[in-house]
Amino acid sequence: MASTIRRGLFVALAGFTVLLCLSYTGLAVVISYVTEDMLVQRLLEREAAAITTRLRQHDRAAAAGSDLITVYREHAALPAVVRRQLTPSAPRAEVFTGTGQHYHVMALAVDDGGKLGRWYLLADVAPLLVVSRLVREVGGVLIGVALALVGLALLLAWLLARRLVSPLQRLAHEARALTPDSTPRFSARERPDEIGFLAQRLETTFGQLQAALQREQAFARDVSHELRTPLTVMRNTLALAGARPLQPQEQSQLQDGVAEMSNTVELLFAMARAGQVASEAVELRACIEQCLLRLLEQHAWDASLLTLDLPGRLAVRGNRQLVLLLLNNCLANALFHGGPACQLRLSFEQGCLSLHNTVPGGQAMRVQGFSHGQHLLLRLAQVMGWDIRFYPGLLDYRVDIIPALTA
Repeated sequence: MASTIRRGLFVALAGFTVLLCLSYTGLAVVISYVTEDMLVQRLLEREAAAITTRLRQHDRAAAAGSDLITVYREHAALPAVVRRQLTPSAPRAEVFTGTGQHYHVMALAVDDGGKLGRWYLLADVAPLLVVSRLVREVGGVLIGVALALVGLALLLAWLLARRLVSPLQRLAHEARALTPDSTPRFSARERPDEIGFLAQRLETTFGQLQAALQREQAFARDVSHELRTPLTVMRNTLALAGARPLQPQEQSQLQDGVAEMSNTVELLFAMARAGQVASEAVELRACIEQCLLRLLEQHAWDASLLTLDLPGRLAVRGNRQLVLLLLNNCLANALFHGGPACQLRLSFEQGCLSLHNTVPGGQAMRVQGFSHGQHLLLRLAQVMGWDIRFYPGLLDYRVDIIPALTA
């Protein structure tokens, strides 16, 4: 495509250059010949005026004052080659011959002894034809110079086309060399012209497309991985329901599985849309309080076991919906691992939010599907530019969240 653009631009510039040269050359030739004809015509008019003046002075033998002009008093006296191309009533004519003569004829109305007549001024202008002689003598040199100038113009057109199209060629080559895993970076993005603007837009578009593809792949991978565990638990529980009534613990497992899948779908869609969600200033303390109220409503847990060590205001940068999802899942994990008797402490020090919960000693390891998927919580934090770290222990469990603080 780039070579076609270069070729097309070169053809356009070269065609315009050649057309311009030919047009000015033709115009110069036309002007030269017209100037010759006007000069000869002016000589004939001056001679006609002189003859008319002498006739008024009763000089009946008036003759031409130039040896190039001959006066004929009747049409029949003109040379035969002139008579064939000049009718008696024609005012003037230009006569070309095959023997080298070149005539200009002008008819003059005179009063010859009280009788009106027509005299003819015949000028042999072959010695005055400078353009024809110039073409014969130095025509080869002029043609050589003209061809050299046309060649120089074509070379300049080729260089100009190459220089103008080269940035587009480089941009196309860089775009063609991009792979799904490579970072788009175009060398023309710093140019202050339209090509620089195009490179910036292409770079942004490629980056957004790659991010969208990565989110789609991550979404498909997470759906396949995270929904499998709760679906397996629910399928096994329902399989047992065909042989006997469900026990309270099994009913609780089904309810937990439904809740987990609901949270899974909600969080996965939130992360899939993260590239389209704008970042904004969020009051983190208000989000924490909202999540704690929701936690108390959904779980049988004693609020007296909660300890808060947070500043009065805590402004961070992120997305409110994603912040609520992250906090809800972390708090749900704390109660899931710690049980209804766990102590929960939330503190904020040196830019880090810590969620610390106790775990009863001797309790068997509890596994829950999505709510405890650390890699998903990591990705949820990363899409907002946050960091999250997990510190599991035998008697406690701590999660440190490092948000992006506002400037």
